[in-house]
Amino acid sequence: MPISKKKLEAEISSAFIKFQRELLGRGPQEAKTYIVQDMVITRFKGVLTTEEKHLVNDDTGRRLVKKMRQVLREMYSNEYENIVENLTHCKVLSSHSDISTKLGERIEVFIVDKDLEKLLIE
Repeated sequence: MPISKKKLEAEISSAFIKFQRELLGRGPQEAKTYIVQDMVITRFKGVLTTEEKHLVNDDTGRRLVKKMRQVLREMYSNEYENIVENLTHCKVLSSHSDISTKLGERIEVFIVDKDLEKLLIE
């Protein structure tokens, strides 16, 4: 039986929040996932720790925070992709991530091997 798009989006968001809490000791304040054709896009708000919020007020600190988050994401890339694969039953072909130190947001984009949106019910 097909799953609803909203339900799957919510399950992905919840799984990412849980994983990040286990990994970093805290998760984002908010996460919202969007499934668009063959893309799974998750936007995380409120991702910076208290220390990171202080660091991003300085150019060197901002670069340090971005680099640290990039290294962490690369270290756990397989785990992020496995979350998407396990919940969508699609193969992740590529994934992309970036953080905005200005807004304290992070975005994750996963390209999967099927038009996932077509397989879901509204």
